[in-house]
Amino acid sequence: MKTHLLLVASAAFLLTACASKQPAPAGKPASRSTGPSAEQIAAVSPGLARFTAQTIDAGLWNRPGLSRRDRSFVTLSAQIARNQSTELGNQIAFALDNGVTPAEVSELITHLAFYASLGNAMSAVTAARSVFVDRSIGIEALPAAQGGLLALDEKSEASRAERVEANFGAVAPGVVQATTDVLFRDLWLRPGLSPRDRSLVTVSALIAVGQVAQVPVHLNKAMDNGLTQGEVSETLTQLAYYAGWPNVFSAMPVVKDVFSKRPA
Repeated sequence: MKTHLLLVASAAFLLTACASKQPAPAGKPASRSTGPSAEQIAAVSPGLARFTAQTIDAGLWNRPGLSRRDRSFVTLSAQIARNQSTELGNQIAFALDNGVTPAEVSELITHLAFYASLGNAMSAVTAARSVFVDRSIGIEALPAAQGGLLALDEKSEASRAERVEANFGAVAPGVVQATTDVLFRDLWLRPGLSPRDRSLVTVSALIAVGQVAQVPVHLNKAMDNGLTQGEVSETLTQLAYYAGWPNVFSAMPVVKDVFSKRPA
């Protein structure tokens, strides 16, 4: 609990916030305030410039099956998990244009501190702070540090805790206890992200860094939380570009197995 409160307090101190914009119109590329400009990319790698403009900005982001808002969740999760700070400011700004709220950006960063490391979350805080300052987003737009948790599914949580204790209680009791107290009785119940969106963030981050062993439990949880098979499929397509084909192809057999074992 102390680690969680320290993270939230640090994020709240560093993040200062801005007025939301309307979702970006279809086909509009992400604005670039950090990293190389479109002209600089073209001067070094004309092929990359073409793929970025045509295949990604005009194509990928406008595919059906996953909203631009959800694509921003997937992309931010991948970039934070992979600590890709050069592009992160651009994607945070683009996410806000796509309808992701400042509160959701803030909570996504908090969540990924536990699923992609505290260090990566702090790098994301720095990138988000610049965007929030630029857009005049204040602390009043962000989730509270503590309180107002969602209802806990006592039966499901008791079953999960029992399985984890049986498998790993003798290996790392501290991890087992924190998994219950900090993750599933605190972090996962915070209302700043819906359960469905929190699951989307988690699955995207796991695939982005090749943690396929963790995908089945979280993908099943994501689909129980309302993520559809079609949306999972499009999440993989989005991640192919932002996390690389090898990570996605490593995850696809695992995803296929989850699909095959779920009720029709």
